[in-house]
Amino acid sequence: MTEKVLMSREGYDKFVKELEFLKTAKRRQIAEEIAKARAFGDLRENAEYDAAKNSQALNERRIAEYEEKMSRIKIIDQSKIAKDQVLIGATVRLKDLSTQEEFNYKLVTQDEANFDEGKISVTSPIAKGLLGLKVGEMAEIKIPAGVLKYKVLKISR
Repeated sequence: MTEKVLMSREGYDKFVKELEFLKTAKRRQIAEEIAKARAFGDLRENAEYDAAKNSQALNERRIAEYEEKMSRIKIIDQSKIAKDQVLIGATVRLKDLSTQEEFNYKLVTQDEANFDEGKISVTSPIAKGLLGLKVGEMAEIKIPAGVLKYKVLKISR
């Protein structure tokens, strides 16, 4: 049995949009690059042609991977997830107990994680240390650089 891929509605919509881009605009762009490279003549010693064909193969492989993953996606129903606990889909306001700094993390699936946007994977050490906590509770999370001590200030969806 193949493993399901959990995704939020937002992540799914972004995923579908990316797949559509690869199948339409990206394919068109690569076809134009191949046509332009063909115009240079002898294909045996044509670096532009080889690069465009490699780009085409890579794009087709990505499309196949996306389509395979698409068949395994399960969208998470946020309405069935407890709102008072740190769980997938939650945005949690934390206070670092050593620096007194406050910040937010959104717990998302591995495919949706983007640290620059404050989205961390539920499989990350930090998220694992926060899962199940409620407002007011504290977490001590061991990471390679030491121990993080956080207090949960707020949970929102």
